[in-house]
Amino acid sequence: MSRLTEVIAFTLSLSALGAPLAIADDGDGDATSRHVLLISVDGMHALDFHNCVLANTCPNLAALGSNGINYTRTSTSKPSDSFPGLMAIVTGGTPKLVGAYYDVAYDRVLAPPEADTGNGVLHGSCLAGQVNGTRTEYEEGVEIDQTLLNGGGPYGTYDGSFKSIDTKRLPRDPFNGCAPVYPWNFIRANTIYGVIHKAGGYTAWSDKHAVYAAVSGPTGTSLPSNVDDYYSPEVNSNSIPLPGVKTATGLDCSAIPNNNGGDWTTDFDNIKCYDQLKVNAVLNWIQGKTHLGGAKGTVPAIFGMNFQSVSVGQKLLEKGVKGGYSDAAGTPTFTMLGEIKFVDGAIGQFVSELKKQHLLDSTTIIITAKHGQSPIDTNRFFPIPGHSGTNGLPPSALLGPSFLPDSELNQIGATEDDISLLWLSPNTSTLAAVGLLEAGATSAGIGQIFYGPSLEAIYGKPGLPANGGDPRTPDIIVQPNVGVVYTGSLAKQAEHGGFAQDDTNVVLLVSNPSLRARTVTSFVETTQVAPTILKILGLDPNELDAVRKEGTPVLPGLHFQKD
Repeated sequence: MSRLTEVIAFTLSLSALGAPLAIADDGDGDATSRHVLLISVDGMHALDFHNCVLANTCPNLAALGSNGINYTRTSTSKPSDSFPGLMAIVTGGTPKLVGAYYDVAYDRVLAPPEADTGNGVLHGSCLAGQVNGTRTEYEEGVEIDQTLLNGGGPYGTYDGSFKSIDTKRLPRDPFNGCAPVYPWNFIRANTIYGVIHKAGGYTAWSDKHAVYAAVSGPTGTSLPSNVDDYYSPEVNSNSIPLPGVKTATGLDCSAIPNNNGGDWTTDFDNIKCYDQLKVNAVLNWIQGKTHLGGAKGTVPAIFGMNFQSVSVGQKLLEKGVKGGYSDAAGTPTFTMLGEIKFVDGAIGQFVSELKKQHLLDSTTIIITAKHGQSPIDTNRFFPIPGHSGTNGLPPSALLGPSFLPDSELNQIGATEDDISLLWLSPNTSTLAAVGLLEAGATSAGIGQIFYGPSLEAIYGKPGLPANGGDPRTPDIIVQPNVGVVYTGSLAKQAEHGGFAQDDTNVVLLVSNPSLRARTVTSFVETTQVAPTILKILGLDPNELDAVRKEGTPVLPGLHFQKD
């Protein structure tokens, strides 16, 4: 066999990458794993995975692929924001069911918070027993102090969890005594965490904001009690030295790699140090400890984390240094490649520790992403209003105060990245608003407008419940042309949130030593991860609201080779 033939054969076998502990022949089966390690590499496309395997720059991911299933046509949620993206993975549901459209969105029933949020949602009155209407923020701005790594909660400097949430900054429910709506109760569907916890499984997760304790799913209380150990160092806090923290790729974080005065997302190296905190938490869980290394004696049935490094590497422009890609084929820049290598090294740490603890055979590793990033081809990047000579207006500006609630314009701002979600003021005409958008389509870079039947075919009917409507569904969704991002920032060259291929096509790799390498090219969605995890753990996927109400299936092609 020639060297070229060997390389092609090796590549084809690795393109089968991605693998969870297989579901017994897609059949009835018993548990095929005692643990699931769930990893979201935010921003990572199926193309990124394919390219790094070809270039031999992600050997640990490639090794997982040699015993796994690689789903090359995987779509994340639409919109492809982190909040609906994460909820898709853990609930199995779409925004229509779950009610999570974006981390900053709108609800026609809920009331404003009691206190201003850190990002600018203003406080207001709560009229008990009446519909109100408010901006909803579920990101860092609802924390006690978003500038601190621990979110200002009752934790040590390097810790952080749901108690960092300032309840006075949460939207309120006028039909529940104007009580604050905790993120886990904002969700309208249960999660794998709820099902696994109810069955007696120990659960853990680490993410970038305190509010993502929403993985718990509804509890009806002020506690996200379905997630037993939640760790959320704040990604948008000010960067600080991390004594004793060192990445798998050798970066020493005991001093800030680049002290630029910004948060962790403003530097290519700082974000790796931030992510390593969560990597260390996962390593502790594998050892049966708590996230900071305290004694516990229990390895979680479901545990994992999200990585921010790839997403930051895709978007960031720092002092003339570009992340992202050098061409439309997804060839990473030097800095972007560094982010991928960091993530791969961290995954190598997970696998090594699982082997050390004799847990690799009994653990399914699932690697996917909450969202992609667009555009891969940075030549397509077209900011509106931009910093490269463009002077167009985003859709929200085309409509203005005549159509949009005040909180959509004069508070935290409209929900616009490379998507525009528009909630109209009561008694305004959707058709008239669409007319203005059509008239300004060229300056706003509009590609497609969803409203009326074209929107309701995907989501709930926008409106109030008394009229058969969904109070969270946007009245209009604008998908811009590929590459258009509604931003004036000088520090980004891509975004996510939209429906484009680069936004929605993400890596999905499911791996276990008992799986044979295989590539699945049929279309799947990240919603299918949730019922698949339950099936792997020997639990009934029908315990999920999304499976019963939306018919979410398990992933195809998982054939577990029993001893």
